[in-house]
Amino acid sequence: MTETPVPVIEGDLDLEGMLDSPWVVIVWNDPVNLMSFVVHVLQKLFGYSKEKATELMMQVHKDGKAVVSSGRRDACEHDVSRLHAHGLWATMQKDE
Repeated sequence: MTETPVPVIEGDLDLEGMLDSPWVVIVWNDPVNLMSFVVHVLQKLFGYSKEKATELMMQVHKDGKAVVSSGRRDACEHDVSRLHAHGLWATMQKDE
């Protein structure tokens, strides 16, 4: 009897992370950062146009929060870390 070869997948394959989607990153309103700075950070970190970044900033300002990115857990953790490094208040949660 001949055994069927098992394919080998090379590299770092994070099956748990792929199955653990989607997550969302939320930026929260704060009394510290200027609106123009929030727009700048959203453009810089996520590549949003000035119009899209302004729209998200206004949502943060009016509603107290806005979802600024989504994806796999590890990517969202990275986004939260980058936002924190720029002084913005951010969290992540499983998308509902």
